Amino acid sequence: MPRSGTQASLQPNPPDKGGIQVISRAAAILRILQRHPEGLSLGEIGKLVGLPRSTVQRIVDALDQENLLIASSPTMGVRLGPALLSLAAATRFDIADVARGTLEALAKETGETVDLSLLDQDKAVFIDQIASSHRLVAVSAVGASFPLHSAANGKSMLALLSPQELARLKKRISLGRHTPNTLTTWDALERELAGIRATGIAFDREENSEGICAVAMAFRCRGDEIAALSIPVPTQRFAVREQELIAALPRHCSTLIAKL
Repeated sequence: MPRSGTQASLQPNPPDKGGIQVISRAAAILRILQRHPEGLSLGEIGKLVGLPRSTVQRIVDALDQENLLIASSPTMGVRLGPALLSLAAATRFDIADVARGTLEALAKETGETVDLSLLDQDKAVFIDQIASSHRLVAVSAVGASFPLHSAANGKSMLALLSPQELARLKKRISLGRHTPNTLTTWDALERELAGIRATGIAFDREENSEGICAVAMAFRCRGDEIAALSIPVPTQRFAVREQELIAALPRHCSTLIAKL
């Protein structure tokens, strides 16, 4: 009859719960630092993630060694590191590469400017664009950022967030007025977001810049990043083209989503 010690040695090893916990804690720290690009002290990180300072120190040191964090500056605090930023940039360039054909096709069909943007903390950042062939065009520079509450792409991104994600973002967004049409209260904005969720289409009716209107549609990419396709149009041309634009945008957006 086998000894109990032999029986014990044949049992499968238990899962490494400690390792999983460390990864989860490291991810929580990275997310906190994403929301605080100015940098945080170890004590501030500990309070925000609910961990002792000594635990935060060990995790930060390990991430710093891999260049995922910068923890050596006495004045700037702990910040996201170059290795992590390079990984994020690689993902964004991949999205732009995959989306390029869709942007070109949508611009060719509509004759209007088409933008691709990504949700970056509390703003929408343009990462690619096909400019309109019209003499009067609506063009923003690649790399420019727009507020989420007043631009069509930003509102489409907000509508795609979960209630929990939106609640966290509310704490960081200021609903500043950019034109007389800008929505500056959460009650008004949430009513509009409900309509966007129902149709998938967001509008900017001279809410971010006077003389410019836009339609947009957001979607989730690889890695759960949120992107949007948008078509900005001079106001004088928008009214007569609105139905055509909101018919074309979902078709091309669906084509792009199928590639991701």
